[in-house]
Amino acid sequence: MTPERLGLLWGVTVFAGAAARLLAALSGLSGVVLLLSSGLLIGRSGLGWVEPLDLGPGLGTVVGLLVSLVLFDGGMNLRFPDDTIKATVQRIAVLRLLISLGGGLLAAHWLAGLNWQVAAVFSAIVLATGPTVVTPLVRQIRLAPPLGDVLEAEGLVLEPIGAVLALLLLELVLGNLHGWRELLLGLLSRLGGGVLIGASVGFLLSEILRRLKPEQSSGLPLQLSLGLLFLMYGVSEWLLPESALPASVAAGIVVGRRPGSHTPELEGLIQELAQLAITMLFPLLAADVSWAELSPLGWGGILCVLALMVVVRPIAVGLATVGLPLNIQQRLFLGWLAPRGIVTAAVASLFSIRLEQAGIIGAGRLQGLVFLTILITVGLQGLTAQPLAKALGLTSSETDQEPSADAATEPG
Repeated sequence: MTPERLGLLWGVTVFAGAAARLLAALSGLSGVVLLLSSGLLIGRSGLGWVEPLDLGPGLGTVVGLLVSLVLFDGGMNLRFPDDTIKATVQRIAVLRLLISLGGGLLAAHWLAGLNWQVAAVFSAIVLATGPTVVTPLVRQIRLAPPLGDVLEAEGLVLEPIGAVLALLLLELVLGNLHGWRELLLGLLSRLGGGVLIGASVGFLLSEILRRLKPEQSSGLPLQLSLGLLFLMYGVSEWLLPESALPASVAAGIVVGRRPGSHTPELEGLIQELAQLAITMLFPLLAADVSWAELSPLGWGGILCVLALMVVVRPIAVGLATVGLPLNIQQRLFLGWLAPRGIVTAAVASLFSIRLEQAGIIGAGRLQGLVFLTILITVGLQGLTAQPLAKALGLTSSETDQEPSADAATEPG
């Protein structure tokens, strides 16, 4: 790829994302839906101006670095102010890990026609909601507590788990792992190793920030943060593939929990950069979607995604919230909103290539089904989330006007 072509690719991608953001601000429409639509317009399904695969092996690295920035931002802003949020997130994480894996496996095999091996990889890839999608939606809707915190925390917890588990299932399918015992050990080592690396880097960064004097702070906290974050990403991926995702979340949590004089300014700058990363990533990965990969799935693929949305997710959330002080409106919204995001798309693209190279049947259908899941969940839930939240009285503005609404809870 020539430098001129590469510059045009990035120029078109960033401009398309910025234009989608502007249109969202002027129209009030969902920003993530417009970002996704802009990618479809400039990519393989539209004008053909952007071909992400032209980036070659660098595509995975670019996506990984930008995703780590988004997850670091999410970790910094992750708050568990009360036991209700902690209990809800823990239960949803555990039950979705079990129910969604099983439900996704059965739906992908019976409805979408994937073989059992590829269906298992699919169920792990789409396990988690995407912080890159959920966070912008939550901020745009202005959900009243605790829903926004629960939704953001759920994505941050399950996104790394889903990505690591999908990688290990892929290795199992390809024959690089032998048996479920090796898979479980690999999952624990990558998650544990990633958290350990991330917590260590977060502690080091927070200590440096605390020791910086005010007169030394001109741009230095941000530069140090990005330098350590990207170094951590490279080291984590070199030592334990896919461990950079839990490491990024852990580093952000430690820095956010050990505030210093520079932390508020740093949080604002990191949040701006994370928004820029999302603006670049969504159009870039959506540009890789081809209608030729989606059309063979037919109604079976659509029914598979709908089953995940209206059967598997509500069951998992319903069971997870039993006994918690959440009212029926809050449970309904939690059961509906579960869009998939950037990490899901990136993992699907990379895994599909590896499966095709290994001669596994159904690799192309795997990528098509994952992108169909992203398109339908982001499209339907992105467009309906704000009207549904308002109809259920769950936005912060309505809660401020009606203080009693927060107190209306139904235990169990």
